[in-house]
Amino acid sequence: MRRLGEVLESLEGVIASRKGGDPDRSYTSRLLAGGVEASGPKVIEEAGELVTAATSESDDRVVSEAADLVYHSLVLLAARNVPFMRVEDELARRFGVSGLDEKASRGEKSSRPQAAGQEGKS
Repeated sequence: MRRLGEVLESLEGVIASRKGGDPDRSYTSRLLAGGVEASGPKVIEEAGELVTAATSESDDRVVSEAADLVYHSLVLLAARNVPFMRVEDELARRFGVSGLDEKASRGEKSSRPQAAGQEGKS
């Protein structure tokens, strides 16, 4: 059985190994060469596709689109030289804190209610 996060760690390593690679031979290298300007719109696109799939498509499509979003998010982080461990640390910091309280501590004003079951998450 895989340890939770093992695949993400491996994927992050593969993405890092593609930095400076030939953009004609690797999609990941192409995104990284384009920086945030290339990877950012892909994150936005994949997030929209995930929401669309969740609204009206099969669970398999939801899983596929979620995987695309995670991959593109990792590429975006790599483009910024931000290791995923920092995201994990931030999630750990927020664990056990009400999402509403956490948002208030950042001084953000959110008129959107948190989804059910999101307490302790942001």
